[in-house]
Amino acid sequence: MSESNGQDVWKPGQDCQAVATAKALGQDVDRIHGAPWGVVGTLGDSICYVGVNDKVDAVHAAMARRITERDLPVRLLAPNYSGGISDGQRNGTPQMRYSLIGRETTNDGLSLHFEGSDIRGLVAVVACDKPPVGATAAIMERNVPAVVLSDGSIRPGKDPLTGETIDLVSCFQVAGDPDLEKRERWARNACPGHGSCGGMFTYNTMQSFIALLGLEPLHMVSPASEDPRRTEEFPEQVVDCLEIMTQRGITPRDIATPTAFRNATIAAIAMGGSTNVVLHAPEIARAAGIDFWNQVMSQKEFNQLSRRVPVLINARPFGKYSMVDIDAVGGLPVVVKELLDAGFLDGSPMTCTGETLAEQVARIDPPAPDGEVVHPVSAPFKPTGGLRLLSGNVAPEGGAVLKLAGVETGIVDNRFVGRARVFNSEQDLLRALIDTPDVFADLDMVVIRYEGPRGAPGMPEMLDPTSRITALCRQKGISIALMTDARFSGGSVGLVIGHVGPEAALGGPIALIEDGDTIVIDLDEDTLDCVELGDAATFEARATAWREAAAANGGEHPLVRPVTARLLRRMRADASPAIAGGGIATA
Repeated sequence: MSESNGQDVWKPGQDCQAVATAKALGQDVDRIHGAPWGVVGTLGDSICYVGVNDKVDAVHAAMARRITERDLPVRLLAPNYSGGISDGQRNGTPQMRYSLIGRETTNDGLSLHFEGSDIRGLVAVVACDKPPVGATAAIMERNVPAVVLSDGSIRPGKDPLTGETIDLVSCFQVAGDPDLEKRERWARNACPGHGSCGGMFTYNTMQSFIALLGLEPLHMVSPASEDPRRTEEFPEQVVDCLEIMTQRGITPRDIATPTAFRNATIAAIAMGGSTNVVLHAPEIARAAGIDFWNQVMSQKEFNQLSRRVPVLINARPFGKYSMVDIDAVGGLPVVVKELLDAGFLDGSPMTCTGETLAEQVARIDPPAPDGEVVHPVSAPFKPTGGLRLLSGNVAPEGGAVLKLAGVETGIVDNRFVGRARVFNSEQDLLRALIDTPDVFADLDMVVIRYEGPRGAPGMPEMLDPTSRITALCRQKGISIALMTDARFSGGSVGLVIGHVGPEAALGGPIALIEDGDTIVIDLDEDTLDCVELGDAATFEARATAWREAAAANGGEHPLVRPVTARLLRRMRADASPAIAGGGIATA
């Protein structure tokens, strides 16, 4: 039997375990020197991950059959898993700092498997929202044939008393409801079955993004986790893709070109996607050897697209429906075809199916938009795109992100003018929202700082406070905005701005804002400014005071909370700015 290096020799020390493994997996022992194929999955303490094992097992079985039936010169490895945390259960807690870190450890774990086991072909079954990005980044870095298979969304729940459709975000938005019975009823019924968050939150934003990149077949994104296609049809199809990529020598970097990244970003805008796309896209691009903001699009181009590209779907959190409803009317391919036909997307990039994007859509032949769940370009759900990047004296490097599709009130003539209410941690704000909600008033601009990639560290998402603020605004008929150097859940709605940088822990302007300062958002100019910081003398006096406080505290400002845990210390030392992906910086 020939080894991968072409020498006809057995190495009993290395090979004896491979023989035993092949026997344990029911594989031909004479294939142990072939190129390794494997399947990986993501697991964690969440309903998001419960369906992963079944899909991993189904893909693994499909790989085993294919290797035998086609007599492929590859060996099969046992499934490997990486971990994630439960974003839903950890929102509003100190443990939420580990969510984005889970993206990094997923990359680390897969890289260990990729490199240490010399993987030459892979299918990644992914769930929740950070592990898919970490897995995709690892796939880009390894750059061998690989396909992503989303585990799928959870179906929405029903309030058994009212029949109202509810989900995880609904539950966060009633966290402060005085009706204790309702809160318990929704907690018991919002998440039937299993799967990842079902609205156009970060999971479905990034699965759609990955599919538009070309690494996942388009029709596999929208079916529910419990849909039988995910174990009965899709496993054979992703192995088809893996075999095609292997035979034709197609690698992930051949697929994920700057044009493909542009397509994926435009689709995210058109779907009213999560603000996290501008955090994760640069990280995946980095792993693919691409500088997103220079080679894919500039921040100015991003905003131009957001003004030009309409939102086509009526989906949670800014609309009515979930991804399973989108699947019922034809799924992601309907949206992609509509964008292709309107000239918003370039159909030429190659995909994991061996077809160009345009060829893949033509083969699927999706139906026309139904007009209720998915809207046509000619009559969109919202006339302009869902995301906008802001710059100004609070965000001098740009990159502060606003989800326009989720804004409910507060913008008048494309401007918001409010007064700053400063909180130096998420926990400080949550205590105020829970214990003294009446202190918040119309046109407050809540500022949460020292929660950035290095400050928190780990840049937690703010679904709990944004949901409470949304509920408070609806209850009182007022408008409260929020800005932070942290990030948001894809389920956050309201006038909320994240990724403000440089972050407070590094002495960015957000650290210099004081209670009562006037904050101005101008959506004609895409700016975020603090009036007081526009005065050079005021800015310098505050900056000097901040630097002196940091110097007196050993170089780290006293408002930056100390950490001792290994992963948190690593993130604090090495995290890149949010505009560059917020991940562990690499040389």
